[in-house]
Amino acid sequence: MKYRIGIDVGGTNTDAVILDESLTPVAKIKTPTTLDVSSGIYRALLEVLRISNVPREDIKYAMLGTTHCTNAIVERKRLNKVGVIRIGLPATTAIKPMTGWPEDLKEAIGDFRYMVKGGFEFDGSEISTLDEEYLRKIAKEIKGKVNSIEVTSVFSPVSNEHEIKAAEIFKEEMPNVPVSLSSEIGSIGFLERENANILNASLVDVAETTVKGFIKALKNENINCQVYIGQNDGTLMSVDYAMKYPILTIACGPTNSLRGASYLAKQKNALVVDVGGTTTDIGVLINGFPRESSTAVEIGGVRTNFRMPDLVSIGLGGGTVIRKADNKVSIGPDSVGYKLIEKSLCFGGDTLTTSDIVTSLGIAKIGDNEKVKEVDSEMAKEVYEKIIDMAEGAIDRIKTNANDMKVVLVGGGSVLLPDKLAGASEVIRPDYFDVANAIGAAISQISGQVEKIFMLDKIGRDEAIEEAKNMAIEQAIKAGADPSSIEIVDIDDVPLAYIPGNATRIRVKAAGNLLK
Repeated sequence: MKYRIGIDVGGTNTDAVILDESLTPVAKIKTPTTLDVSSGIYRALLEVLRISNVPREDIKYAMLGTTHCTNAIVERKRLNKVGVIRIGLPATTAIKPMTGWPEDLKEAIGDFRYMVKGGFEFDGSEISTLDEEYLRKIAKEIKGKVNSIEVTSVFSPVSNEHEIKAAEIFKEEMPNVPVSLSSEIGSIGFLERENANILNASLVDVAETTVKGFIKALKNENINCQVYIGQNDGTLMSVDYAMKYPILTIACGPTNSLRGASYLAKQKNALVVDVGGTTTDIGVLINGFPRESSTAVEIGGVRTNFRMPDLVSIGLGGGTVIRKADNKVSIGPDSVGYKLIEKSLCFGGDTLTTSDIVTSLGIAKIGDNEKVKEVDSEMAKEVYEKIIDMAEGAIDRIKTNANDMKVVLVGGGSVLLPDKLAGASEVIRPDYFDVANAIGAAISQISGQVEKIFMLDKIGRDEAIEEAKNMAIEQAIKAGADPSSIEIVDIDDVPLAYIPGNATRIRVKAAGNLLK
């Protein structure tokens, strides 16, 4: 029998599951997320192994969905010093790199920003010849001062030739320093693509430490298996791919929950309401995968345009703090988070939370209901009505029409919500709903996605789509997919009316099974 472990780190709990080769859960565990994240992962791993009694040698895969990279950006800690290289002179000078960034984040990444001659016009013609001599001069200047480099060239989704050449130069001059290329991270939208690429370059060391720490934890338990990391489109990537593109782990937790919800509820098209200890995240399943956001997304105060799930998040979870002042009740948005079992009244703490409310009303049993007997019942009913209103309002916000949709409830905190909700044609709470995120990590496929502008005057539409398909398949293989199992799961092409040459943006996503 071959088994797989799925672990997902949330703001409150770290969840772990073990699935057998038919993807049936055989063990699950929830442990509080720790401040350093890694020790909580190790504890969850040990606990799920202990209760499962699965032989270590039978575990063939391990999948991790982690918040390490998100936390590093939010906390401004452990980030790489980044050499920021913009290729586009004499154009692209109006707004300098990292303009509008929070000052503390700029300080954490360092002030090593350079603008270089080169880049392309929207039709693929050169703005100017790439200044290779200046690139070598920059490399000598920043050597020993930065430990990561990002290169962004204007209109690199049309042609990334200058980005690739610049990367070759930096690898010659600074062979041990990783280089991130914007054409591999973001899409059209120059400043947002550059921002995303800078963030990606800043996360390389965090990702490497996280991945190697996870592998070491597995080896400490005599588990030698293939390791994969969750990414934010609901699929997995190999450890090498994750260390090259760490920004793709941002928001992988909610997407793991969506994929897990789809699998557990056997629903391909539905709304998923994932209630954790700190937040409620609501997303949309389309053909079993999370719907992507069509707008720019802010990460840590920085506007980016790389792929992100389309989510509505509200400050409602099992640890959300309840306050009453001047006869008015407020819900959150702050939470006791991973300290729920210390702070919440039902666990003997001194803070009134949503978990205490549903326990006092007999809706759920969390902790000791004797310890919430003093909670005012009328106030509790008022809070519970507000909780439902918050969830129903968020459901309405993410829908694109007024029709009711099936709603899948997952996450440990989903016990806060009833089995009927306005806007839902049916509310489904599947088995193992409380660890849907870890199950989503464990059952996911490997994907590759490409987004590129093609000039259809030079290349026909069919040929352009075929080329994009091949590029997406190649990305999936690089990420660790079995070539024989890869399928195209999404194609989107949009004509760009403002660009001559019959320009069209083509986005293709391919997904396949894990390599056996």
